[in-house]
Amino acid sequence: MSAEEATDAAAARHERFGRLPERIRVEDMAVSKEPTPSGTVPDAYNSERSWKHFSCLALDLGL
Repeated sequence: MSAEEATDAAAARHERFGRLPERIRVEDMAVSKEPTPSGTVPDAYNSERSWKHFSCLALDLGL
């Protein structure tokens, strides 16, 4: 590699990686959402649907 190619490669590397990315504000990283009203549970346990989430060989064989 010649000296001119080395300086071109160094310039290209500095152009690509020569500065840090912009800072992200804390306000942009946090997500706020409204609380659920008291007395309601949006993801309540439902026994009739719970069998769909698990796979068990003993249940499949009827044991």
